[in-house]
Amino acid sequence: MRALVLRRFGVEPLVEQVPDPAPPADGVVLRVAASGLCRSDWHAYAGHDPDVVVPQVLGHEMAGVIERVGPEVSRWRVGDRVTTPFVCGCGRCPTCRAGDPQVCPHQRQPGFTDDGSLAELVALHHADANLVALPPVEDGGPEDAAAAALGCRTATAYRALVGRARLRPGEPAVVLGCGGVGLSAVMLARALGAGVVVAVDVSPAALLRARELGADVTVRATAAAGHGVDAPRAVDEGDEVVAEVLAATGGGAAVAVEALGSPETLSRGLWSLRRRGRLVQVGLLPPGPDGSGRPAVPMERVISHELDVLGSHGMAAADYPGLLDLVATGALRPADLVGEVVGLEAAGRALVDLPRRSTAGVVVVDPRR
Repeated sequence: MRALVLRRFGVEPLVEQVPDPAPPADGVVLRVAASGLCRSDWHAYAGHDPDVVVPQVLGHEMAGVIERVGPEVSRWRVGDRVTTPFVCGCGRCPTCRAGDPQVCPHQRQPGFTDDGSLAELVALHHADANLVALPPVEDGGPEDAAAAALGCRTATAYRALVGRARLRPGEPAVVLGCGGVGLSAVMLARALGAGVVVAVDVSPAALLRARELGADVTVRATAAAGHGVDAPRAVDEGDEVVAEVLAATGGGAAVAVEALGSPETLSRGLWSLRRRGRLVQVGLLPPGPDGSGRPAVPMERVISHELDVLGSHGMAAADYPGLLDLVATGALRPADLVGEVVGLEAAGRALVDLPRRSTAGVVVVDPRR
């Protein structure tokens, strides 16, 4: 099969012919119809993820059709159209049995711990616990490109807002970083009945897209530092972005979603909250200048305002029905997130250029092209 193979961190991966994968005993082989390019893939390419060992096929957002089934799989058949969370819990440990496979200690992750979906075929483990059936398009199910975006960024945003922040109708929300997860969070906040929805980003194109997808107010930020090169500048209540968010939300957002992965943006999110507000940290924070990867957090604000700082890591397969219901009713339109569909040969360059993209929207790879 053809696959995009990362041979060296920080060096553009290239398409190679590699052996077809075999299905794990408890898993399947999926013929990939679409695979999203995500900033998490870029972090893996850059060498920020210790789980990634080269050579590696990246890619963790996918939709496709099952081609082969392992002997221990009971729920799935060849020909089923499915997607999967990027965290594949084992389904057997106490954490999974408690309903939290997204933090399973034995989790497998396509594109990180295992070869991923930027290929014609991908092997997936623990199929009975993790695969999600995709409804036919004619019955309100998403098309392949949109379904691929559900697998990480939209599902991640849904988990952040519903499962972690527990956003309530009428509550103001701010989304910091309008890439795929951030734009998904904007769409979902609007679909879930949030009050004022504020979107923050450095890119005018991203902010325009956020406005089109449901943001009431957009705030343009200066470029965030702290991505492992420069020390982040100090942020406090007098920061211009924070002041605009506080004004737009009548004194502060109830919920902030940090979807970029910057110490500066994390601080802005906390300073933008009202008392008893909730910040959900979704963006991955690469190592800082000293290699610690531990950003400074304004804990005095967290304490004085009794703020909740919540981590969010993907979403369990069992939570997909609520998300797919929003798609079926038209309240959520993941196809609106798709910005460009490219073939496998163009995927390597698109991955390398991901942080510098000047246009908004998700890049989706169609390995059939």
